[in-house]
Amino acid sequence: QVQLVESGGGLVQAGGSLRLSCAASGRTRSNYVMGWFHQAPGKEREFVAGISASGSSTDYADSVKGRFTISRDNAKNTVYLQMNRLKPEDTAVYYCAADVAGYSAAVYTTAGDYGYWGQGTRVTVSS
Repeated sequence: QVQLVESGGGLVQAGGSLRLSCAASGRTRSNYVMGWFHQAPGKEREFVAGISASGSSTDYADSVKGRFTISRDNAKNTVYLQMNRLKPEDTAVYYCAADVAGYSAAVYTTAGDYGYWGQGTRVTVSS
């Protein structure tokens, strides 16, 4: 089992920045793909960003490209999401996800590909 705990959410004005963290514990291994998803009220959970087990490959939703950056520190079992130039439409609960990588450069972009999820951290961007 892997436990994921997100932190770093909060209230920020449009144009501001936040950095989310996701700490993994339990049977953590360096060959886990990690991802961030968000879910706004009344909407489905959507992919935001993903990173391969080695950190060499990343992928982003079109809506966040150029504004968000995903990174990981395998020594700390932690993945980060740096969010810059935030917009009101980024308001959502952000979830961290993890699963075993099929190969070292794999990045998963579908929620169904992830077996482990955190409880989420809320991000609110005011206009």
